[in-house]
Amino acid sequence: MLYGRQNEQVRLEGVLAAATRGASAALVVRGEPGIGKTALLNHAVSLAAGVRVLRGQGIEAEAELPFAGLHLLLHPVLGKAQTLPGPQRRALLGAFGLTAPEEPVEPLFVGLAVLSLLSELAEQGPLLCVVDDAQWLDRGTAEALMFAARRMRAEGIVMLFAARGSRDVFPGQGLEELHLDALAPQDAARLLDHSGQGLPAALRDRVLAAAHGNPLALLELPTAMARETADGQSLAGAPEGALPLTDRLRHTFGGQVDALPAATRTLLLLAAAEHHGDLHLVVRAAAPLGAGPADFAPAERAELVRVAGQSIVFRHPLVRAAAYRRASYGERLTAHRALADALAGGPQAAETGATGPEATETEATGPGARGSDLADRHAWHLAAATHGQDETAAAGLQAAAERARARGGYAAAAAAQAYAARLTPDLGRRTRRLAVAAATAAEAGDFDQARGLAEQALTHADDPSLRARLLQVRAAADFGRGALRDANVHMVEGAALAADHDPRQALTMTLEAVHIAWFIEDGGVRPRTARQVAACPIPSGDPLAPVATLLQRLVSVWEDRSETAPSFAEVVRDAQGALADEPRGLVLVSAAMLAGAQDEELYELASTLVSLGREHGRIGWLPPALSYLTAAQFALGRPRAALDSASEALRLAHDTGQTQWTGQLNAVLAVMAAAAGDGERCRALAAGALDGTPAPNIGGAHWALGLLALGDGRAAEALPHLEALAEGPERYLAHSTRSIPDLVEAAVRAGETHAAKRAFTRLSNWARWAQQPVVDALVMRCQALLSTGEEAEKYYSAALELHERAPRPYEEARTRLVYGEWLRRDRRKAEAGVQLRSAQRAFDRLGAEPWARRARTELGATGTSAPDRRPVGALSSLTPQESQIVRMAARGLSNRDIAARLFLSPRTVGHHLYKAYPKLNVASRAQLPAVVPADDSPPEP
Repeated sequence: MLYGRQNEQVRLEGVLAAATRGASAALVVRGEPGIGKTALLNHAVSLAAGVRVLRGQGIEAEAELPFAGLHLLLHPVLGKAQTLPGPQRRALLGAFGLTAPEEPVEPLFVGLAVLSLLSELAEQGPLLCVVDDAQWLDRGTAEALMFAARRMRAEGIVMLFAARGSRDVFPGQGLEELHLDALAPQDAARLLDHSGQGLPAALRDRVLAAAHGNPLALLELPTAMARETADGQSLAGAPEGALPLTDRLRHTFGGQVDALPAATRTLLLLAAAEHHGDLHLVVRAAAPLGAGPADFAPAERAELVRVAGQSIVFRHPLVRAAAYRRASYGERLTAHRALADALAGGPQAAETGATGPEATETEATGPGARGSDLADRHAWHLAAATHGQDETAAAGLQAAAERARARGGYAAAAAAQAYAARLTPDLGRRTRRLAVAAATAAEAGDFDQARGLAEQALTHADDPSLRARLLQVRAAADFGRGALRDANVHMVEGAALAADHDPRQALTMTLEAVHIAWFIEDGGVRPRTARQVAACPIPSGDPLAPVATLLQRLVSVWEDRSETAPSFAEVVRDAQGALADEPRGLVLVSAAMLAGAQDEELYELASTLVSLGREHGRIGWLPPALSYLTAAQFALGRPRAALDSASEALRLAHDTGQTQWTGQLNAVLAVMAAAAGDGERCRALAAGALDGTPAPNIGGAHWALGLLALGDGRAAEALPHLEALAEGPERYLAHSTRSIPDLVEAAVRAGETHAAKRAFTRLSNWARWAQQPVVDALVMRCQALLSTGEEAEKYYSAALELHERAPRPYEEARTRLVYGEWLRRDRRKAEAGVQLRSAQRAFDRLGAEPWARRARTELGATGTSAPDRRPVGALSSLTPQESQIVRMAARGLSNRDIAARLFLSPRTVGHHLYKAYPKLNVASRAQLPAVVPADDSPPEP
C-alpha cells in the first residue's frame, strides 16, 4: 500500500486508462533515493491488468556498456525484431552485438528501431515499459529511449522512467515529469505505524524527525536507531542528524552488512561489484575466495538480498552501495580480479558450459548476457582489478571500445578508450589512445569530455599530424559547446600544422574552418580563415583541388573581391563532384549554392542529402540538409513544403543536440512567417533566433523583423533592421545578400537615397560573382526603384524578362507589385492593373498576405476591383507534420514507409492522417491525390 501518493496514483491510472484507448504517454518519476520511485513503478505494474509489461533497469556498473540497459528491457521480445524494416532491424541487432553492423550504428536510429518494435508489440494491445534507476542507463540506451518516447502519439504505449538526482543525470528532455516529494507528516506517521515495529514513543518521534518523510528511511532507521540507543551513541559516532539522509541510510545498511559472517560479506561484495545479478558467475568467483552458495543464507535472513532463480537481487541500491563501499580498497581489487578470472574461464566455468568472454548468447551465463557482453565485462573487471598501469588490461578495454563503437555506443567507447589510456604504460601509445577517446567523445556529443581528453593528449603529442587531429577534435568540441571563435582558431591552427605533412587533412580542416566561420558574427574571423585558405597546399591536379578553389572563391566574397572567371556556379559544380561521397563537405557546398542563388541546384542536392539521411538513418545529417532544402523550397515558391521541412529540421536539431542549428532554423521560420504576415509568430521566432544557443542568428532575426515591417508598409521601421543585417558582422552570409533587395526598397520608400545606393552597390557586387538570372533580375528591380521616367520602366521590363528565365514566384510577384505601383503613379492605370492582378494572384497562391493586401489596395486605387481572393490551399489548414504525411500518402507511400522516412511510428502516421482527412474533406487516402499536389510545388493559377 502507498501512503501519501494519491495524486501520483491518479496520474498513473489516467495514462494507463488512456493507453487502452490508443493514447501514448511518457513520464519521468524523479526524486531522492528511497522516496518511493520504485514503489510507484510497481504500483503502475499492478494496475496494468490486460497490459503487456516490459521492465528494465539502469545498472551503475553497466553505464559504460553500450545499449546494455536497452537489451535488458527488450530481451524478452527481440524475436519481434525480425518484423522491422531492414535498416532498423540491422541497427537494433547490431547495437546489441547480435549481428555485425555493415557500418557504425547511429544511436538515434536505434531509437527509431525501438519505436517501431514497441509499436509492433502494441498492435496486440496496450504496452507498459517501466525503467527503474534511469540515471544509470548507458548513454546509448538513454538516447534511444528518449528518441522513441518523444515520438509516441497514438500507439497505446506508456513509458515510465524512475530517476534520482537532477536533470543533469538523466535529462528526460521533452518528457513530462512527476516529482516525488517527502511524505506529509501524517502520511509518514501512518507508514511508520503500519510497518508494525511498535516503537516506543520517544524512538518513534526520533525516527519521524530523522526520516524527513523519506519512506525508505522510515522503514530502515528504527532498527539502526534502536541499536544506537542501546550502544549509547549516534550512528557512526556522528552527532545525530549530522549526516545527510542518504549517507545515514547507507551507514544503516553498512551496519547490517558488517554484522554478517566474513564469507557472506565476500559473496555480497562480489554481487555488488558484478551488478548483473549473475548467480553462477558470483559463485564461481567466490570459490577461490573461500565462499559458497550456502553463505548467502545470513544475508537472505537479514533480507538484504534474495536469490531468485539464477539471479541475486539486492533489497535496494543503497544496500548494494553499502556492500561495495564498506570493503577495503584491496578487497575490492580482489573481488574484481576474481570476477575477471571467472569470466575468462576459471576452474568452475565448465559447470555452466561457459568458455570465457567468447561464449555465445546461448552459452552465456546469467540473464541477458551475450558473448560480446561477457568480453566487455571481463575487460572492465580486469581494469578495475588493476593497480597502476598494465598493457594487458588496457588492450582489453581498447578492444571493448572498438566493439562498442561498431555498435553505435560512442559514449561507452569513449569511456573505455579513456580508461585504457590511463592504464597504458607507454607514453606514446597512451597519447594516441587519449586522442581516439577524445574523437569518440566528440562523436558521442560529450563535448566537455572531448575537450578535456584532447587537452590531455596535446600535452604529450609531439607528432604534428597527431597534434593536428587533436586540434580538429578540440575545435569540434568547441563548436558543439558554442565556443565558435575558439573552434575556428583551433581548426585554422590544426590545418596550418597539417599543411606540411598531410595536405588532404589540411584541406579538410580548412573546409571545416570556413564552415565554422559561416556562423560567427565577427567579421575579423573571416580574414584569418581567408589567409589559411590561400595557404592550402593542394596541387591543381589533386581530386580535391576544386574544393580549395571553392573555399578561395567564398573567401573572395568575404573580402569583397569579385572574381568572375571561372563562373561561381562552375566552381560549385566541380567542388560538388569532388565531395560526392562526403556528406559533411556537401553541406558546405549547399551553403555555397545558397549564397550563389543556385536554387534549383540546391534543391536537388539538399533533397539528395535528405533522402540519404533518411535511408541510412543518418539523423544527424538532417537538420543542416533540411535547412538548405527549406531555403531552396522557399526561393522556388513552395512555402508549404518549406515550412514542413524547417519544422522537421528544428525538431531533429533538438533531438540530436545540434543546438547550433536551432538559432538558424528559428530565423528561417521567422522569415517565412514575416512573408506570410504572421506578426505574432514572426516576433516569437525572431526572439528564438536571438536566444539560440550556442549560435544565435541575429542577422536572420533582423531580416525577419525588417521584412515584416516592410510588408506592412512600415518602411522607416524596416530600415534599421535591414541595415543592421547589411552592415553588421553577418553581412557576408547568404541571408544578408539575399535580403539586400528588401533593404533597397525600404530605403527608397523611407527617402534614404544614400542608404539605398550603398546597398545597391553590394547587390551589384553579388550579381557579378553569382552570375544568376534571378540575381540580375533583382538588380534590375532595385535599379528601377532608384530611377525615374523611361529609365525606370526600362529596368522593370528587363527585370521581368529575367524572371521568365529563372522563375521565382515570390520575387517575380514583388517585381510586378512595385512596377504596378510605379505605373499607377504614372497614371497608366490599365497597365498597372495587369501587373497588380498578376502579383496579387501569385501572393495569394504563396500565402504572402501582406503583399497580396498591398496589391489589392493598389488595384483599388486604379479604380479596378481586385480579383476575388483565391481559396486557401488544401494543405494550409494542416500542421507541418500532417502536411508532410499527407503529401507522402498522396504519392502512394504506406504508413510504414512514411514512418521510416519521418522517424515516427506507423500508428502515429495513421493518427495524423485521420486528423487530416476532415480538414481536407476526404474520407480515405485514396482521395488524397485529388486534393494534394503531386509534388511540393504550389498549384498553378
